[in-house]
Amino acid sequence: MKIGLFFGTYNPVHVGHMVIANYMVEFTDLDQIWLVVTPQNPFKTKESMLKDYDRLHLMQLAIGNDTRLKASNIEFDLPQPNYTVDTLVYLKEKFPDKQFSLIMGADNLNHFHKWKNHNVILENHDLYVYPRMASNDGGDLRQHFKVNYVEAPVMKISSSFIRKAITEGKDVSHYMPSKVAEYVEEMNLYR
Repeated sequence: MKIGLFFGTYNPVHVGHMVIANYMVEFTDLDQIWLVVTPQNPFKTKESMLKDYDRLHLMQLAIGNDTRLKASNIEFDLPQPNYTVDTLVYLKEKFPDKQFSLIMGADNLNHFHKWKNHNVILENHDLYVYPRMASNDGGDLRQHFKVNYVEAPVMKISSSFIRKAITEGKDVSHYMPSKVAEYVEEMNLYR
């Protein structure tokens, strides 16, 4: 089984994330997408971030009963900050029968050379790269045989935009899956 790993802090998960996940499972050779909720991205700070299990719960609400998608907390018990290469080694040991690939935006591919042991990742895993606003073409890595560019929809939406809008009292309920928006409202999150 070929699993696409879509890492993110998902603070909160929004329709852009879900559109990309749906596109990857429908229009590529990936059998299942694991949306990996990252407790600590080495390039981000933890300020204004919901607790890990709250973000995991929001992801589970977003996925609903779609069995092709899975909310994953695989990084919750791994050393932090989380480095993708370490998570991939752990997953390979835990699930030797599965083939893991990475899903990332073109903006991340532009900085992929800064990732810990990026060359080890490229040797052992395919990358599925979707377009992002205001990012270049991925540089030299665009031509790498392990890099697969996909024509997923370009989404100009971000979790930081949603958090800011909520603190300003704006209604951004349509930017999140309906059950996520309901829960955010009910629990008075990001206010």
